[in-house]
Amino acid sequence: MLLLLFLLFMRLFFLHQEYREFKEKPFYYTDVQVIQAYEKWNGDEYHTILKVYAPTLNMNFFSRTKIRAKEIKSKLRLKLFPHKKLSFFDYLGTSFIFSRVNEIYEEERSVKGEFLTFVENQHEDNLTASFYKAIYFATPLEKELRTQVSSLGVSHLIALSGFHLAILSALLFFLLRPFYRVAQQRYFPYRFDLHDVGLLVLVLLALYVWFVDAPPSLLRSYAMMAVGWVLLVLGMELLSFTFLATIILVLLVIFPKMLLSLAFWFSVAGVFYIFLLLKHFSTLNKYFMTLFISFGIFVLMLPIVHMVFPVVNPLQLTSPFFSLGFSFFYPLSMGLHLIGFGNLFDPILIKIFTLEANKSMFILDYWYGLVYLVVSFLAIYSKKIFYLLFLISISFTLWLFIGFWV
Repeated sequence: MLLLLFLLFMRLFFLHQEYREFKEKPFYYTDVQVIQAYEKWNGDEYHTILKVYAPTLNMNFFSRTKIRAKEIKSKLRLKLFPHKKLSFFDYLGTSFIFSRVNEIYEEERSVKGEFLTFVENQHEDNLTASFYKAIYFATPLEKELRTQVSSLGVSHLIALSGFHLAILSALLFFLLRPFYRVAQQRYFPYRFDLHDVGLLVLVLLALYVWFVDAPPSLLRSYAMMAVGWVLLVLGMELLSFTFLATIILVLLVIFPKMLLSLAFWFSVAGVFYIFLLLKHFSTLNKYFMTLFISFGIFVLMLPIVHMVFPVVNPLQLTSPFFSLGFSFFYPLSMGLHLIGFGNLFDPILIKIFTLEANKSMFILDYWYGLVYLVVSFLAIYSKKIFYLLFLISISFTLWLFIGFWV
């Protein structure tokens, strides 16, 4: 751990040197990939807000232009004007940088673009097309859908993460294993399928992570899965918090900008609470444990979520049910898209995406959130403290939602 922390501080030191050099220059020319472009009106005036990634600078940032959003393509050439007030944390995270669009590149045909078009053509409604493109290819959601997904409390189902990788790995293992067994029994019966099929699944998932541009939560999940497979082959314990901490530090050493990625830390928190539930309730029946984890994660994560996101909506209580159903829906919807019937669930999805309910706003004070995190860490070592943690989270859930009915 000390070695990894030292390496992380060294990486941050060199990044700080890059940051100082970046601020000193009056302008930069760079090509960027457009992640999102939408228009924002202020009275009669408008700006198109751009969220972009600059590969040569390894930076995600926001900017703005007077060019209409519909004229913006996926690749631009920008002239950047770094400002002196740009902090090191802004540089590591997603900051705002003034720029001027020098060139709009014509769209290039790509394999990913062909897949996106293939999925989009199977849907008449923009909401459902945006939903499927997000859960398959990690593309940004339409603004309207993003708001509704947040209200429903199912953002974790949309943002590609370990949940999706777990489903895909199980599906690939299930599909590949029968073919492997035929060859194994005839040519190499001494081999163990967990080694060979597991390695092949990891290679295929690595290609998938690269294909969807490696979002932080997905990258963290894949790294955990890959290292976990290696440790499993070596006969080592996987469900340990030391393993989780090691993976986090290794990822931060390789990708230090993840330090300021909310998606990454929410993903880590989710895995942490799964480990906590498995540690204290590992003797439960596996089917009951699946239900318990689904509802337990929702309750335990709620205080963490409300340290950042304020929306409170009674529809969020359906989140555990959606999580359970998504395990079956995700691979089934993939199969339907492959045979051209991807719109089969569109009427149901449109109803879900247009559900309305009263909502309120609440942000948990950071001091209370800090106490909750401390209790969470102490729950690793004591079952009594874990029960206290669970009581706190359930009480918070009841307090948060009871006002809608009382």
